[in-house]
Amino acid sequence: MKVTPSGHACGAEVTGVDLSEPLDDATVSKIRAAWLEHHVLAFPGQAMSDDDLERFTLSFGPFGEDPFIAPIPGRDHIIAVKREANETAPVFAENWHTDWSFQATPPAGTCLYAITIPPTGGDTLFANQHLALEQMPDELRAKLEGKIAIHSARVPYAKEGVYGDADREKRSMDIRASDEALTAEHKHPIIRKHPETGCEGVFGCVGYIVGIEGMSETESMALLAELYIWQTRPEYQYRHKWRENMLVMWDNRSVLHMATGGYDGHARLLHRTTIGQQRKEF
Repeated sequence: MKVTPSGHACGAEVTGVDLSEPLDDATVSKIRAAWLEHHVLAFPGQAMSDDDLERFTLSFGPFGEDPFIAPIPGRDHIIAVKREANETAPVFAENWHTDWSFQATPPAGTCLYAITIPPTGGDTLFANQHLALEQMPDELRAKLEGKIAIHSARVPYAKEGVYGDADREKRSMDIRASDEALTAEHKHPIIRKHPETGCEGVFGCVGYIVGIEGMSETESMALLAELYIWQTRPEYQYRHKWRENMLVMWDNRSVLHMATGGYDGHARLLHRTTIGQQRKEF
């Protein structure tokens, strides 16, 4: 197995391993070590079935819960991230976020397997939140120390939300907006230690974060905007370019990510799983 760093703020390519076959414990340990070090791993040239994708996911933890998006037929833990060639809805997840941070126990990671990739566009951006904190000005860090963020699903997934009822007819992804999004809310520290490495980082950003405990809405939004500008700076980013039959796994506890467009007139399809974690680890 060979791990080649991207040369950017995070990310590495892994070759010399066949993910269509069960992995032994030693290989899983090597992949986990590389994952924790680089936060985003890309495995090119992997001919994987849905069974393979599920088996690989379970090598790194239990399945996480994927709310508000229906799984593909015949599977409980795989969702399709797709866009038809003639689709006109906004690109799904074209904003910085960390997956399902409104849950009591957000997933440890995400796996995304490329099936249909357009000839141009469709890159995924990642932002290293350990590096962002490490280089953060003392004045901004002092404002964030000890602050507890309120994460909510209501902005994207309520019936009146971004992916709500008005959006559903225009979109090929099977998103199920619900009133449950109005109460899907949990609090997490803005600055916290990674449960496996102990490294401090920023968790989440404005979008899923709708406020800060003990602060007014005006004060919260001003501080979150200041944080957002810092934590998404270009020097903390890695732009991932997809190829068909490529699996990417990222550490939901270490990076923000966002989709990009630029492929109008072309279809795009990826299958996604989440790697869960135990509450005591978070």
